[in-house]
Amino acid sequence: MSQHPSKDRLRISIAYEAARIIHDLGRHDYSTARNKAAQRLGCKDKRKLPSNSEIEQALLEQQLLFHADDQQLSLTHLRQLALEAMSNLQRFSPRLVGPALRGTADPNTPLQLHLFADCPEDIALFLLERGIPYREGEKTALFPGENKRRLPTFSFRSDETEVELTYFPQNTIGHPPLSPVDQRPERRASLAQIKSLLKQE
Repeated sequence: MSQHPSKDRLRISIAYEAARIIHDLGRHDYSTARNKAAQRLGCKDKRKLPSNSEIEQALLEQQLLFHADDQQLSLTHLRQLALEAMSNLQRFSPRLVGPALRGTADPNTPLQLHLFADCPEDIALFLLERGIPYREGEKTALFPGENKRRLPTFSFRSDETEVELTYFPQNTIGHPPLSPVDQRPERRASLAQIKSLLKQE
């Protein structure tokens, strides 16, 4: 564990325990992991709880320390899968988001893509025409100004990896929602940027 002399020890301990829970469960659900970690360590003071950014930093440190080789293989695999999927989905101006882009992906992490179309049915029809069985769902995205929107999702499996496509209206391609990790505009990567990332790896 790295040294953080100016920070509270309990807060740091909760961040690392939450990171371990995320790794074990394979779900990047920071809120659930934080609450479970606080319960395990007997913390009832919400002021002692770490932020999502602190948990992500702890996750990155643990991955580098204990799972560096496996984590890099998982990250490269997800980015290669993203390259293939985004090449097939070019008509929807796909963008890679989430752990596969941020660098915290592990073997259980789903591939998350943002797609842009006139309506969700365009994506559904695309998948149906190619015989890809999918599950429909919804997720809530928070945009600047406390503007929450419920967005349709289309999920399917590619080999052993869960792929989640989230529909966005065409006019939001330059206006990303806020990241659930740090509440800043979410990073999105285009097909060309993913190719560049893979060349660097």
